[in-house]
Amino acid sequence: MKNRLIWEQILSDDLNPFYDAAPRAHSTGLISREELALANRNSGIFLEALQHDITPAGMHYLLVHFDVPNIRKEDWRLEVSGLVGNPLALTLDDIKALPAVTMPVTLECAGNGRTAMTPRTCSMPWFFEAVGTAEWTGTPLSHVLDHAGLAEDAVEIAFFGADRGFDRGIEHDYGRSLTPDKAMSDEVLLCYEMNGMPLLPQHGFPLRLIVPGWYGMASVKWLDRIEVLDHAFQGHQQVGTYRYRQDSGDEGRPVDVIRVRSLMAPPGIPDWYTRRRMVDAGAVEMTGRAWSGGGVAVERVEFAVDGVWQDARLEPRGGDYAWTKWTCIWQAEPGEHVLACRATDANGDVQPLEQVWDNSGFGNNIVQQVSVTVR
Repeated sequence: MKNRLIWEQILSDDLNPFYDAAPRAHSTGLISREELALANRNSGIFLEALQHDITPAGMHYLLVHFDVPNIRKEDWRLEVSGLVGNPLALTLDDIKALPAVTMPVTLECAGNGRTAMTPRTCSMPWFFEAVGTAEWTGTPLSHVLDHAGLAEDAVEIAFFGADRGFDRGIEHDYGRSLTPDKAMSDEVLLCYEMNGMPLLPQHGFPLRLIVPGWYGMASVKWLDRIEVLDHAFQGHQQVGTYRYRQDSGDEGRPVDVIRVRSLMAPPGIPDWYTRRRMVDAGAVEMTGRAWSGGGVAVERVEFAVDGVWQDARLEPRGGDYAWTKWTCIWQAEPGEHVLACRATDANGDVQPLEQVWDNSGFGNNIVQQVSVTVR
C-alpha cells in the first residue's frame, strides 16, 4: 500500500518529467537504447585483467548512478551532523591527519550477472565484469564518528554523496546507511586513495566510503555528508532499490554481503565481434579469481570442461576482503568446448548452475561459462 501511494504521488506530479521511468519493465528481447547508453557510461573489468592481483584503476569496474560531480578539494567539506555531541565540518587534510590504513578490497556491483537472468530487469546490463580489487587507503570511519560523539539512541548512520538525480521518478542525493555497530567496525573506511594515488573523479574524488565484503552500492562515492539518525534511513537507494524481491510488490530484504563467485580469464585469443575464443591444442594454464563476502574465505574452486569437473589450486588471498587466485591445467583437445568454474566458500555456499530469480537482477552469482574452439 505504501509503495502504491508513493507511485501515485509521483505519477500525479506534473512537474516531474520522469514519471514514465517508474517502474521499469522486464525484457526478454535485445538490449534497449537506454541500456546501451548506460553501458557506454559505465564499464566493467576486462576479464583478462583477472591476471592482476590488484586491478589497475583504469580497469576497475565502474557504476555511476547520476553525474560525476565537479568538486574542488579546496571547497569540499565532510559534514557530520544529527545525533552527535560534536558536529563536524572536516577538510580533506583533517581526514588525512587521522591514522591511515591500506587494505585490498574486492568490490562487486550487486547487479553483476543481471543480463544472464531471463527475463531481465531493464537496468545496467552487466554480464560478469562488474568487479575489481584495489588497494584502498584511508582512515577507519570509527575515528571520525568517535570524534563526533555518537548519541546512545542512534539507530542508523546515513551517508550521502554529492551526486544527485532521479531514479524511478524520485529525485534524491545518492545515499545509503549502516547500523552504528557496522559503521564502527574496524574495516569500514573513509578512503582518499586508490592503488596509491588520489581517487580519480569517477571513483569518488575526494573521499568515498568503502564497506568491505558488501556489494558496491554501500561504498558511497563523493561522500560529503554523514547524518546520525534516530530512525531507520528511508532513502530511495536504501528502501526503494537494492533489495532482494521476488516481484515489484514484495517488500524484500536488503542487499548487503557479497555472494560467493568465481571468474576465469578467458584462454587463447578472441574473435573481435563475438568474443568467442580460439585455443591451441595441448596443455593450457587456466587462471581466475574467486571471492565471497563478509570476510569469508573461498575454500574450493572447480573447473569444468563440457560438464566434467576437476579441482583447481588455490593461492593464498591477499587479505580478508580480497579475492583468491586459482589455477589449473587443461589438456585442450581439438573441437568445440564449454568451460566453467564455480567456487565454494567456508560457509559451504556454492555458486549455482542455474540462476536464482530476483526481480531487479541482484545477487546473480550463476556459474560463468566460456565457449572455446580448440584447433
